[in-house]
Amino acid sequence: MPQPKKKAYQVIVDQIKEDFLSGDLQPGKKLPTERELASRFNVSRTSVREALRKLEIKGVLEIKQGSGSFIKASESHTLGEDLSSTIIKTEKKLLYEMLELRQALEVECAFLASRRATSEDLERIRQALEMMAQAKQDIELGIQADLSFHINIVLASHNSIFLQLFQTLSKHMQDTIRATRNQRLKDPERTQETIDEHKEIYLAIAAGDADQAKQLMERHITKIRRELTESLLSHIGEQHE
Repeated sequence: MPQPKKKAYQVIVDQIKEDFLSGDLQPGKKLPTERELASRFNVSRTSVREALRKLEIKGVLEIKQGSGSFIKASESHTLGEDLSSTIIKTEKKLLYEMLELRQALEVECAFLASRRATSEDLERIRQALEMMAQAKQDIELGIQADLSFHINIVLASHNSIFLQLFQTLSKHMQDTIRATRNQRLKDPERTQETIDEHKEIYLAIAAGDADQAKQLMERHITKIRRELTESLLSHIGEQHE
């Protein structure tokens, strides 16, 4: 279902927020005139005034008669927080969708890997698991080890289409792993729990237990999705308190 088109004033509000977050608009800086904004966005001055009024109500702008509109120095953080909240929610939605894709594909890859993995495949998965255990205090190494673990299971499935798809999505894969590890490992005790989950998947694949490997991979990604969803809902709830 297509998303409803944004109202003209909302387009202006969103752009002003973006300009603030990027640093183009600093606290105390004067905005362009109504005429200039109307020309820039190809909208009526009525829409411009509505946008400015919305920002004034939020405490972001100070409108001085005869002087123009200014970003409030004392309240400018409101704008950044408002936009940051929107970005966080959008990013988490994309991460959740990526996890849905990963669940559909990686569960099958774990199943196939348990039937098709060569000794070389198993050694690569084992080495990634070992690197993950060694990287408890190294965030970036941990992310790379986690990514390597999952990609090597895809390799061990010996399905060239799956491999091409994961190579195409490797950047998104890394983003989801980074986000979920940051979420999961806020509690240091969860580090070993995460390693144990991966170890169980590896042992099932190495044992050739296809059903167990499939079940464990599905449980692993379902758990991550649930934790991410709970985090998102918690964040949204905090914004409305």
